[in-house]
Amino acid sequence: MHAANHWGGSFEINAEEVPASGEYDKSRSSEWDGAALYNPHQLDETQQSWLLGPPEKKKKKYVDFGCIVVSHKALKWTFGALVVAFCVIGLPIIIAETLPKHKTQPPSPDNYSNALHKALLFFNAQKFIPTFNSMNYILVSTWKLPKSQYSIGWRGNSGLTDGLNDTTVKGGLVGGYYDSGVNVKYHFPMAFAMTMLSWSVIEYRHKYENIGEYNHVRDLIKWGTDYLLLTFNSSATKIDKIYCQVGGHLSGSVTPDDYTCWQKPEDMDYPRITQSCSTGPDLAGEMAAAFAAASIVFQDNVDYSKTLIKGAKTVFAFARDPGRRNRYSRGNPYIAPYYNSTGYYDEYMWGGAWLFYATGNISYLSLATNPGIPRNAKAFYMKPTTSVLSWDNKLPAAMLLLTRLRIFLNPGYPYEDMLQMYHNVTGLNMCSYLKTYHVFNWTRGGMIRANLGQPQPLQYVANTAFLASLFVDYMNATGVPGWYCGTNYVSADVLRSFASSQMDYILGKNPMNMSYVVGYGSRYPRHVHHRGASTPNDNKYYTCKGGWEWHDSKNPNPNNIIGAMVGGPDQNDQYHDVRTSPNFTEPTMAGNAGLVAALVSLSSTAGHGIDINTIFSAVPPLYPQNPPPPPPWKP
Repeated sequence: MHAANHWGGSFEINAEEVPASGEYDKSRSSEWDGAALYNPHQLDETQQSWLLGPPEKKKKKYVDFGCIVVSHKALKWTFGALVVAFCVIGLPIIIAETLPKHKTQPPSPDNYSNALHKALLFFNAQKFIPTFNSMNYILVSTWKLPKSQYSIGWRGNSGLTDGLNDTTVKGGLVGGYYDSGVNVKYHFPMAFAMTMLSWSVIEYRHKYENIGEYNHVRDLIKWGTDYLLLTFNSSATKIDKIYCQVGGHLSGSVTPDDYTCWQKPEDMDYPRITQSCSTGPDLAGEMAAAFAAASIVFQDNVDYSKTLIKGAKTVFAFARDPGRRNRYSRGNPYIAPYYNSTGYYDEYMWGGAWLFYATGNISYLSLATNPGIPRNAKAFYMKPTTSVLSWDNKLPAAMLLLTRLRIFLNPGYPYEDMLQMYHNVTGLNMCSYLKTYHVFNWTRGGMIRANLGQPQPLQYVANTAFLASLFVDYMNATGVPGWYCGTNYVSADVLRSFASSQMDYILGKNPMNMSYVVGYGSRYPRHVHHRGASTPNDNKYYTCKGGWEWHDSKNPNPNNIIGAMVGGPDQNDQYHDVRTSPNFTEPTMAGNAGLVAALVSLSSTAGHGIDINTIFSAVPPLYPQNPPPPPPWKP
């Protein structure tokens, strides 16, 4: 039976002690009351609680959190761990957040990145219509160049009538780049320069982005490819000629021309001839390479990329036309003395490889790996003349480009035999660059004589450094620490050191203690053989003959052509900073393109390694498929 107490609680009563009638048993009241007053221990626990208040609580071994029961010991350890974690982790964070903020300084750019900024500016100075001032580049790097440094203040519009009167091209051949210190547009080395720039962007886009030059270099490439698309009927699938040069000597005339006049481009007022070529697999093959490589650079611009691929296919078909297989410079007195091509099979390999990467069409790969191509190109002769990349010899670059396919995709049959041979020869080419193997002579100051003692050596040095550095990046990307030169194992670091040493030589670590890149370092060429740079920008007109005053002047150029890499020293490391000696002081498009490629490959502040996958974006799965064998070779 339950009864309520005055605290609102309840207690239990023995039913036998309560009369059935509910009357109170007075005979037992005193006993009961006395017990209640004087012997509380005889009460049950509930009754004791009325008089003594709440009993002392016993320590429990567990704590009840409702849905979780935790032991005291575990709770103590958990709480202790939280306190320790707070002291070790949380407290330092709170302190760090409350301290005054200090901005972290970005790493200083390395020498190669600094020189790269300047080397790209050379191309702006060579533009026929330099509109760079109006471009609004968004530079993301923390060590970006001021916008004013991209402006070539001593340059203006020029060549606005090129090709208007002697071509079938609507709008003429306005635009493009001057090649060197002369106001001539040579399309063969111009196309090669665009291919090299595109290749460097495909491999090292992240580096260009990190130093804020990605948009800039893309603009330079597009400026060149836009112009080259004007040099043939790019809307057709079959063409019968390519315009291969603008400017140069005039035939049978005493009229002033680009060689007999020393004038800045803005003052040119003499007729400028346009050369067309009805043959030219070398020129067309190089243009195909330029368009195909650039189409990969501009994959984000779908329409333009398709235009470039179409142009590449058209000019490569021209190059492969059996009736047009004759060197573009052969017998041409206005081209051969300056850019005389010695063959075109290397351009077949070069253009075919780039078209395969751009389109994924295996017929181009079949051509590039057809045994007849390297045989006619003398690819396996292993002569110094075939192992050095230049505007005239694409063999080492084409084989390295195809070796890339073997290293990363390993397509297997039916390409493996030729790709393995290209890989082997590429390795031997790299061995030949090392001083240990005595393939090339070297100057005492440490420059490889890659062009065999001929003048203007630096463009060959830069190209060699680029190929070596890129090959090292290919090895690093696959975890290969080195390669064999005969029976000798050579570490990849040795080859990288070679590439760095050659670029260091160009940038000032040489017996002359002179940087051969204008504007880089404290001592660099001041008498560059260049019409625009040597003629004052004083708003005065200087005649064709009158301009020679500036050519012959012993004073430094009034305009520094920033970023131009000059021809370079002689075989004794001696350099003569004389404007009248172009072998020492003249820059070129092809030379600066190799310089840019080598600098970005070696730059460490901008990042490391290559972009493995972008170049393969259009390449279909090739292995383990068994495609049909390539068609028979027709010489």
